Amino acid sequence: MKRLLIVDDDEAMRRLFRLNLSANYEIIDTADPEQALALAMEHKPDAILMDLRMPNHSGLDLCRAFGAISKTRPIPIFVVSGETGIEVKNSCQEMGTAGYFEKPVDFDALRSSLANVKKQSVIPRSEVRLQLRVAIFLCGKDIHGNEFKETTFTENASISAFLCGCAAELQKDSIVDVYIVSGIERYVGKARTVRADPRPGASTLYAFRFIEKKGDWILQ
Repeated sequence: MKRLLIVDDDEAMRRLFRLNLSANYEIIDTADPEQALALAMEHKPDAILMDLRMPNHSGLDLCRAFGAISKTRPIPIFVVSGETGIEVKNSCQEMGTAGYFEKPVDFDALRSSLANVKKQSVIPRSEVRLQLRVAIFLCGKDIHGNEFKETTFTENASISAFLCGCAAELQKDSIVDVYIVSGIERYVGKARTVRADPRPGASTLYAFRFIEKKGDWILQ
């Protein structure tokens, strides 16, 4: 049975998708855009159905994130949204989405589109940066030589680098171990501190660049 990933913060809408599509598809759904990337990489759905307006995230940003990761780039994305403006539809089309459906959804038309879609061929892309909030775990030694362990979030990420806040005081060129947190911790590799930007009343924002990768990162 083919598999669909539904990304929508409206619980009633997710139930409606299940009611209309579960006879022909295995449904995986989430209200959390931050979890959507991890679910897509783990379950390798045949298509993704996604709302555009969700708390703290733009669906367009999430589309860009899916398109920047080698494992999720071939998965067709169908936008299902209450947005009716032609500019939004054009933006989705320019990003290569497989279809755009307005709410309330015409499920007969959606089922027909899903039945005919195929996974896209992978097109090599240059390194891109995304403003995407993903939980990560860092561990290493601080400026005083003391061991530290901290769960934080990316604020900006690319294939080889990322920004995140960190309460530990780190020297430039210090090395940390990096894990992605999505239910369980998955080791990514080692990264070097390349810049520190102190922020009043908040953790210092550090820029890290990977020097070694052993596992999958947010972008590939």
